[in-house]
Amino acid sequence: MSGLDYLNKLLDGAAVKWQPLADVTMSTSNVRWRDTERTYRYIDLTSVSIETKSITQTTEIDAKNAPSRAQKLVEQDDVIFATTRPSQQRYCLIDDEYSGEIASTGYCVLRAKKEKVLPKWILHCISSTEFKSYVEERQSGAAYPAISDALVKAFSIPIPCPESPEKSLAIQADIVRILDTFTAVTAELTAELTARKKQFNYYRDQLLNFDEDDVEWKTLGQVFNIFAGGDVPKTALSDIETEEFNIPILSNGTGNRSLYGWTDKAKIEKPSLTISARGTIGWTSYRDTPFYPIVRLLVLTPKIKIDLKYAYYFMKTIESEYRIPEAGIPQLTIPMIQNIGIPIPYASNPQKSLEEQGRIAAILDKFDALTNSLTEGLPKEIELRQKQYEYYRDLLLNFTNEGKTA
Repeated sequence: MSGLDYLNKLLDGAAVKWQPLADVTMSTSNVRWRDTERTYRYIDLTSVSIETKSITQTTEIDAKNAPSRAQKLVEQDDVIFATTRPSQQRYCLIDDEYSGEIASTGYCVLRAKKEKVLPKWILHCISSTEFKSYVEERQSGAAYPAISDALVKAFSIPIPCPESPEKSLAIQADIVRILDTFTAVTAELTAELTARKKQFNYYRDQLLNFDEDDVEWKTLGQVFNIFAGGDVPKTALSDIETEEFNIPILSNGTGNRSLYGWTDKAKIEKPSLTISARGTIGWTSYRDTPFYPIVRLLVLTPKIKIDLKYAYYFMKTIESEYRIPEAGIPQLTIPMIQNIGIPIPYASNPQKSLEEQGRIAAILDKFDALTNSLTEGLPKEIELRQKQYEYYRDLLLNFTNEGKTA
């Protein structure tokens, strides 16, 4: 039975009513700091993982050290959705572990009226393609786009068989069960990938941990020519690669998110490293094809003989250790990194040094292929399972007002 046939049989001709989230959710309350002495776990905008849709870390706060945005009390089964940069789709369901804790005002809290709608029904609805398009069209602000709680709650979701709450909840539960099956598989694969990444990081750190007698520390300024990306080239396309415009323009960001556009002439033609200097600060990438760097990106090209992949793997170990000034806009500059040390094994014997660097890089390349490759292993499987979930989610939530699938 196809997804469409299954859904039509499930509805059995029942009507579907589209209702704003405001009509199927309850109001929530804020903490009264002057009336409480307890500590809370604070769910800020970085606490929720975009990938796993779960809370990964929190901080302990009380009335004395609570940031001004720490206001919203959350309960079990609340759905929280980040209204700052909403197109990132940072949301999750609050479980019993975080019930009674505090969330940032940067979240819209959706507390289901459980006699009408299941909390997970809301969760899957706000993960839909329609909701993502809705918030992208209504967000405002260039540097930090945001959407108001009121606009989030104005989004309408389908309520099957609204005249019979018991039947409606049963239909919702059947569809949620199917969609949860897909998300559970993705969660298991993601957990396995996380474990493998931890294993990779452990062995990487072990391989890059040298005895003092076998290593000489040089500064990045001694090893690399370092410069910052400049302006966008005059001949550039914003989004489409063509036969003529096939040189990537790179700025800050992780992975493909650093791609700004395309141009017809490279500025860097030899293998090099890049470091994000604004936004996603410290993210290091290995570049072995020509590219054109622009603002918010630092470029490192070797000025001594060094295995660049070896240097790349070392730089990945210090991504979270850069000291960023608290005042002003957080950013990395050349003076901030040029005196950072990098270990050179057997520096007095250049040939042996390069062989050891190459050996370490080759081992880490194999681990990296198992954990991070987009064409093999778990990341590809996770991508496929996520696409499968998105397909069935959009299919099973695609109603018309007559109770048939669109």
